This record gives sequence, structure tokens and C-alpha cells, in this order.
Amino acid sequence: MKKTTVLSIILSLLFPAIFNTCFFLIGGTEHAASVWIAYGFIHLAFLLLLATPLLTRKGKSAVIFGLSITIISTIYFAVEFVIGVIFILVSAKNYKASLIVQLIVFVAYAAFLLTHLIANEHTADAEEKRQGQIDFIKSAANEIKSAMALVADKQANTKLQQVYDTLITSPVKSSPAVIQIESAILMGISDIREKITLHDDAHIDLCAQQILSLVNERNQKLKLYN
Repeated sequence: MKKTTVLSIILSLLFPAIFNTCFFLIGGTEHAASVWIAYGFIHLAFLLLLATPLLTRKGKSAVIFGLSITIISTIYFAVEFVIGVIFILVSAKNYKASLIVQLIVFVAYAAFLLTHLIANEHTADAEEKRQGQIDFIKSAANEIKSAMALVADKQANTKLQQVYDTLITSPVKSSPAVIQIESAILMGISDIREKITLHDDAHIDLCAQQILSLVNERNQKLKLYN
């Protein structure tokens, strides 16, 4: 087990160790139901705070996502701790007030947290989609650039250069309307790789022309849909 993991576990055990020591040494083991409810909610809030990192969506903005929900869980824990301690000190015989108040606070926390989690999911999905779109342009342009280094024919190379220049200046943001065109572009690049292995320069030039037409068609459609 890593040293950092051991230290994290020790750190996470400090609060329950100190809290429970004070709780049982000062108050003993005989308590009203309202006190046990407060005791349970305080521990629930602490466990939720510890579990919050597990809810963080992985991605480029994972730090931001994690920070936002950690702040929410921290605020809930702090509020619950104060409310719980008040109910522990009051030690009311009627448990209803303790249960209702802390249940309301918990529901408010859960609703706020879930709202942020849903928003984070939408943001992460949008980021992944945009990254996929960026990767398409980068991947296609890099494939063409690699092909240029392997093609000796000047005319074919010139046409590949035109394809490359058009690709790197193409819009990154895609649209469902051009998915088929993008698939055709990738298939065309695969055809070029195949023609390179066969040293078929004439067909490389033809494939490059077809890809150039497809890229221009994609860009024209994106102007209409974006």
C-alpha cells in the first residue's frame, strides 16, 4: 500500500475517532432518540464527503468538477455538524424535530449535488464530443501529411498538399449532417494508404481529388448547419 494511501486513510479516520471519543466520554452510551439521529446524520454527512471524489466524472475538467461537488459536500457536512451538535446538546426527548430538520437539510444537499452532477455530465459529454471532433481533423490531416512523405509523384503530392491545407483550416465543430461525409473522408484516406503500398501514383492523385471534394462539401454543409 502506498504511503499516500495510508496517510489518507489515517486523515479520514481522525474526525470519527475524535468525535466518537468526545461523544461517548462526555455523554456516555445512554441517549435519547433525537441524539442518535443527530449522531447518525453527522456520520452520514462525513461519509458522503469522503465518497464525493468517487462521483467525479473523468475528463479534462475533472479538477473543476471535483472541486464544485467537494465544496457542496463540505458545506453540507459543516451545516449538518453544527445542527447535529445542537440537537445532541439539547437532547430533546421528542425525536421528530431532530429527524425532520436534518432530513430537510439532507434532501436539500442531495438535490443540489445531483443538479451539479447532471450539469457536470452534460459538460463532460460536450467536451468529449468536441475532443472527438478535434481528433478527426488532426487525425485526417496527420494521415495526409504522412502520405505526402511517401509519395514521389509531384502531381499527386501537390494534390495531397491541397487536401492537407484544406483540412487544417476546416471547422473543428462537426454536425450530424456531415457524419457520412467524414466517414467517406476516412475511407478515402485508407484508399490512399493502400495505393501507396501499390505505388499507384495515378490513383493516389484521383483519391486525393475525391477527398478534397469531400472536405469542401463538409465545410460548405457546416456553414449551413452551425
